[in-house]
Amino acid sequence: MVEYDLTIRNGTVATAADIFQADIGIKDGRIVALGAKLGAGAREIDATGRIVTPGGVDSHCHIEQKSSTGVMTADDFFTGTRSAACGGTTTIIPFAAQHRGMSLRDVVRDYHECAGPKAAVDYAFHLIVSDPTDQVLGQELPALIADGYTSFKIYTTYDALKLNDRQILDVLAVARREGALVMVHAENSDVIAWLSEKLTNAGHTAPRFHAMAHSRTAESEATHRAIALAELVDVPMLIVHVSAAEAMNEIRTASHPCPESKPETRI
Repeated sequence: MVEYDLTIRNGTVATAADIFQADIGIKDGRIVALGAKLGAGAREIDATGRIVTPGGVDSHCHIEQKSSTGVMTADDFFTGTRSAACGGTTTIIPFAAQHRGMSLRDVVRDYHECAGPKAAVDYAFHLIVSDPTDQVLGQELPALIADGYTSFKIYTTYDALKLNDRQILDVLAVARREGALVMVHAENSDVIAWLSEKLTNAGHTAPRFHAMAHSRTAESEATHRAIALAELVDVPMLIVHVSAAEAMNEIRTASHPCPESKPETRI
């Protein structure tokens, strides 16, 4: 009698807690049993001498996404998810990117239309919020959070994406009220623009000067500011793709506050 859709036999199973020899029984796309000498499967794989691990989750990637300058990423949802599957990644969470003037609800629909026919693995979306209008903050974003889109990214740099401090506070307030998570690309846009202008005027346009324009100070200052705004609203925040030790120190300090410090009165 066939008990499982798929039985993987004799593998070295690696879970979050342990590593052990076992068979794996899979039914309706789910692992339903781990044990020795499991029943027959409609399909069977002999994994003797092999390590069997859960599929990976890539929680931050950019696929079939147009940048704020109009440049499209190299991978679409077919090539990106095929590469993911070949590397053992079975779930991806790319970004559904709003640009100024766009409805956030329409953005999500458009990205699903791109991904649905092409994706070879499971996928979800973070949102990118670049135009936090009253309509977006009051209606679209809360409704999307209720639908399960519970994480979104904002920027403090790039002219077509960046939010000012007041807008960031508004977004954080929605996240706190609705139970969502805000990610922040934290760099000081004015510092980068000022340095870029000075470097360009001096003829320093080679790719290596990009790092000089994106000063460590630009990152640490914006990280400190983003954390301060999150503390004011009293909501968790994720600072993404941190590259400078100074920014990491800001995060470390915020994660281990002084025991004598007391929170402000929250609104």
